Amino acid sequence: QVHLVESGGGLVQAGGSLTLACIVSGGAFGSYAMGWFRQAPGKEREFVAASRWSGSTTNYADSVKGRFTISRDNTKNTVYLRMNSLKPEDTAVYYCAASRWGLATMDSSLYDYWGQGTQVTVSS
Repeated sequence: QVHLVESGGGLVQAGGSLTLACIVSGGAFGSYAMGWFRQAPGKEREFVAASRWSGSTTNYADSVKGRFTISRDNTKNTVYLRMNSLKPEDTAVYYCAASRWGLATMDSSLYDYWGQGTQVTVSS
């Protein structure tokens, strides 16, 4: 079985930074595209960022472009999300996901495996 475990969430003031990590076990991490999604209270889950299996291509939601950076270390089976200049509207549960399709897709239906999520709260 493939397991994804996120870490790094927490409470931060607006303008601050956090780095989320997601460790993948039990699968072929190096062949997966990896994505980050988030869900705020009362809202639908939304795409945040994605990385192609090789890391050579990334994709970002417009709302986080220029502030968030997705990266991956295929030797550690880990994907990261560096979040800078955080805003209160970034408050959400953040989920990482793995896609066997391999490309940096925004489409959540193309992701096969999901983590349990980590809470990020940005205070104003």
